Amino acid sequence: MKTISTFPLAVACALFTGCIAAPPIGGAGATAAEPSGPTTIAFGACCDQNREQPIWDAIVAAKPDLFIFAGDNIYGDTQDMAVLQAKYDQLAAQPGYQRLLESCPILAVYDDHDYGQNDGGREYPMRAESAAMCLDFFGVPENDSRRGHEGVYGATILGEPGKRVQVILLDTRYFRDPIVRGTLTAEERREANVVGWYKPTEDTTRTLLGEAQWRWLAGELRKEAEVRLVVSSIQVVPNEKGMECWGNMPHERESLFGLIESTDANGVVFLSGDVHFAEVSRSDEGPYPLYDFTSSGLAQSPHLTWPAAVNSYRQPDMLYDGQNFGLVRFDWNGDDTQLRLQACTAEGAVAFEQVVPLNRLRPTD
Repeated sequence: MKTISTFPLAVACALFTGCIAAPPIGGAGATAAEPSGPTTIAFGACCDQNREQPIWDAIVAAKPDLFIFAGDNIYGDTQDMAVLQAKYDQLAAQPGYQRLLESCPILAVYDDHDYGQNDGGREYPMRAESAAMCLDFFGVPENDSRRGHEGVYGATILGEPGKRVQVILLDTRYFRDPIVRGTLTAEERREANVVGWYKPTEDTTRTLLGEAQWRWLAGELRKEAEVRLVVSSIQVVPNEKGMECWGNMPHERESLFGLIESTDANGVVFLSGDVHFAEVSRSDEGPYPLYDFTSSGLAQSPHLTWPAAVNSYRQPDMLYDGQNFGLVRFDWNGDDTQLRLQACTAEGAVAFEQVVPLNRLRPTD
């Protein structure tokens, strides 16, 4: 079964056609005299197809202009493509998910479990088939630019000048070299408040995105936009938990921050998943404060120790360990525009909110 949104075709199919601006998504109160742009973008990750999924009703009620899957959209973990397809079909059959399809367009990138291999990278033997299945399931047109290269990365820009939001989907699986397992014992991990098994590599030849995706990303970051939502299935800023993250390849993390600076890319906010809880982290290692808004656990729950894992980048009180989805709300007001990063409960209540003035997300001279 292929899932294709019933949202107006002109919008849904223009999202990844390679054009600079998709048809405008009208914000509340938009008029012909003012540029229109998205007002609410929702996202989430880690949606076990075997579990109840009441969260979709709350997402639909938020009336997002767009929903982004940030990975682990199903739990496949197989090299049998028939099995993987059957698990996608389970998601498609969810009544709440069907209601979401009728309410807004959907963009998606996979993480490890829907890619097909836990913590997998380029060594996964069915990577080409998995990438094609992901694009097929989420209704990416045959003539879309995402089908012209390996992997599932892609980008689009929504809205008109003054209210443009660029959505950049990164593929952190297809091209990724192996990551390094640490040597800490279970007791040492407990003492260090580390919950994962990995440590940073010292091999700077290893890549996370691959050469072609890095070149593409540099070009995307040079395009004009007021806000850039960079979607990474694994966390970008936090790097201390021992879990999968960009910090497993510190040279790649440094290159990403450097690329934002060298391209003068304003307005970057990272959206991530993977960890089964929500948090906001901030790094001052880039040309301006870089926020990583993690929303994970659409239909998953964390191990009791995971939310307490060390993260010196976490913003105060920006943690929620129940099932959740994320909202990025845009309060457009010229130089006084604000982004509101909201982690929402399965019932739709705001668990926490981080307000980010857009004028702070600019390179300084």
